[in-house]
Amino acid sequence: MEQYQQVKEDILAYASLGADQLKADPKVREVFCRFKALLNEGKIRAAEPSEGGWVVNQWVKQGILVGMRLGVLVESHVELESLESFSFIDKDTYPLRTFTTAQNVRIVPGGSSVRDGAYLAPSVVMMPPSYVNVGAWVDEGTMVDSHVLVGSCAQVGKKVHLSAGVQVGGVLEPIGAMPVIIEDEVMVGGNCGIYEGTIVRKRAVIGTGVILNGSTPVYDLVNGTILRKTADAPLIIPEGAVVVAGSRQVKGDFAAEHGLSIYTPLIVKYRDERTDSATALESALR
Repeated sequence: MEQYQQVKEDILAYASLGADQLKADPKVREVFCRFKALLNEGKIRAAEPSEGGWVVNQWVKQGILVGMRLGVLVESHVELESLESFSFIDKDTYPLRTFTTAQNVRIVPGGSSVRDGAYLAPSVVMMPPSYVNVGAWVDEGTMVDSHVLVGSCAQVGKKVHLSAGVQVGGVLEPIGAMPVIIEDEVMVGGNCGIYEGTIVRKRAVIGTGVILNGSTPVYDLVNGTILRKTADAPLIIPEGAVVVAGSRQVKGDFAAEHGLSIYTPLIVKYRDERTDSATALESALR
């Protein structure tokens, strides 16, 4: 706790400094390395649950941005047996993260990568190719399937399945903005997109191809309500909701003449035994 508090105080002291000022201070790199180690170990996170829901830890996002300003572009070359080399250019403060078997994370070969400053808990599985960005938190037993993006600062709970092609949006700025939150035991179907600070509560099922964001309302057919983002709260998908891609009529004579409709997500039911059996995760894969 003492180390945590000291790192927080140091980061807040550096948060308002520009790139030139940061680079001129010889102590900044040491502070930033301690900060990033806490991110990698999961001891700090960009957002966390509280009694009233979720809260953003703004100082953590500020620390990530300190690293962005502090870093300089460097070339990195990784020699591979199947290729002459794999090259990338990025800030030296955010290289690829490395793992050992002691961390009990499976990263299947084939093009996946995790940026330094992201937390992957034990028993997480990443299928290729997929990518986890800085500040993201992925909890125990979660499957990150092929072609999945877990964006910066996104928070993904325990035993979540992010199916192939899922995009989980990231957010660093504005500092106070809520990242995407996917709580425990959520099933997200293939080619879904979850953006703009949407919160998906525990055990929800997001059907194939559903897009959730701040501008598209979600129609709850079970309760007869409309869920949407407000000035004070993000879009929140209720616990156990089963969401599928749907459509609603567009108003106006022209739309009526041509039979036009617009995409909207629909909550068609809430989880039951049949849903549980259809979405059961295979423990052998973990």
